Amino acid sequence: MSWQPARVRRAVFRPSGLFLCLVALFAVSGWMAWSGFGAVRFNVLLFVISGWVVSLWLSIVFPLVFLLLGGIGLPGGAVWVDHAHIRGRLRETLISLAGPLVNIAFLLATVAPFAFGVDTSTHEQFWAGLAFLAFLQLTASLLNLAPIPGVDGGNALRPWLSAEYRRGFDAVAPWGMILLFALLMSPIVSGFFFTLVYGIGDFIGLPGWLADEGRRLFQFWRS
Repeated sequence: MSWQPARVRRAVFRPSGLFLCLVALFAVSGWMAWSGFGAVRFNVLLFVISGWVVSLWLSIVFPLVFLLLGGIGLPGGAVWVDHAHIRGRLRETLISLAGPLVNIAFLLATVAPFAFGVDTSTHEQFWAGLAFLAFLQLTASLLNLAPIPGVDGGNALRPWLSAEYRRGFDAVAPWGMILLFALLMSPIVSGFFFTLVYGIGDFIGLPGWLADEGRRLFQFWRS
């Protein structure tokens, strides 16, 4: 008797009501920023936060704290993976790279209007918010690809390590995000990182000045 996979109900794949509300908030706040309705800075705040949470969705608290305090996008959506049930090192690597690829997809989607030369002089607050959201996706993409244990970039390298090195890797992995945070606290590392971010942003068509304006609107309490 051959084994037949059980049918999975469609309801399992339906997005939750909360997620749909976040998508709606992203759309409405984007329209409000576009049209200049109400308090523009608050609209940009909602637009950026809701767009960022939609892109992360799973693990939002730690990245949101960084977003509010420092205006930097941290990797999110941490998922536990049972490596024992994955066959093949290449598959393990591809699974680990799924998170960064999502960030890159959002990055390309948000930066596309600027790359194609959209006129940002009209609805400037909206475009500033979108540019800042693209900037966050860029920072998250780069940080997610960092070759640090516990971060997706490091996890992508793990299958190719020897058993001895994997044991050391697994011991450090739970502290990977803290290690990443500590590195970003260094002025030298932070300076190099943001130079790289702005350089890549300029290369792909993201206006750095507009992203900075979006950050200023987003962090309205600092003005």
